[in-house]
Amino acid sequence: MEKEQKVTVRRIKGAKGKRRQLVMLTAYDQPFARLIDEAGVDIVLVGDSLGNVVLGYKNTRPVTMADMVHHTKAAARGVKRALLVADIPYHAVSVANAKRLIAAGAQAVKIEGLKGVKEIIKAGVPIMGHLGYLPQTMGKPTVQTSGRLIRQAKELAAAGIFALTLEMVEPQLAREITEAIGVPTIGCGSGPFCDGQVVVTYDLLGLSDWQPRFARPRVELKQIARQAIRDYIGSVRA
Repeated sequence: MEKEQKVTVRRIKGAKGKRRQLVMLTAYDQPFARLIDEAGVDIVLVGDSLGNVVLGYKNTRPVTMADMVHHTKAAARGVKRALLVADIPYHAVSVANAKRLIAAGAQAVKIEGLKGVKEIIKAGVPIMGHLGYLPQTMGKPTVQTSGRLIRQAKELAAAGIFALTLEMVEPQLAREITEAIGVPTIGCGSGPFCDGQVVVTYDLLGLSDWQPRFARPRVELKQIARQAIRDYIGSVRA
């Protein structure tokens, strides 16, 4: 995909099996959305991870549709080229809420599990699936049986999803799923064999309070920002 070309659902789906890996990062506001869009990512995800990294919750489950609509609108103001995808909270999965996120500026939505997928796709809203660890419904990561995950992946692909996020899936199983379905897989802590990768941008930049093992910070912005603020405080008080 050329940097100047708009990334579409069709182009993401057509990237299956290509040597060039897809890259997805999260954004919850206009400045970060614009920054990562201009950097050249393929997909900007307004993730329900905003519950942890922006809203201060212990997990993603308190995130509401109102939160997702608000942050999707903000991110949409910063995205010009990448595909903008927004999460639907599991408790709010419906055709009406999928259309609310599209109206807010998303080009597609992401849903954990299989709930509501067929109905929403039938209504004309593109869906990115999500299997493996499901933060909205699981208290902690649990071991998923390979047969069940492969069956679910095939079911989602048959329903018409354009891509599938695999979160914290054992790498060899992620490879089996990637080879078993005809749409791109995007790994989140699931090893190198997927068609693309995603991490939370705050984790990538060292801004999160808790750092997952698979998301190694490329810079420690929290430390840099803290020192800049201390320098400012010192200069004012001096």
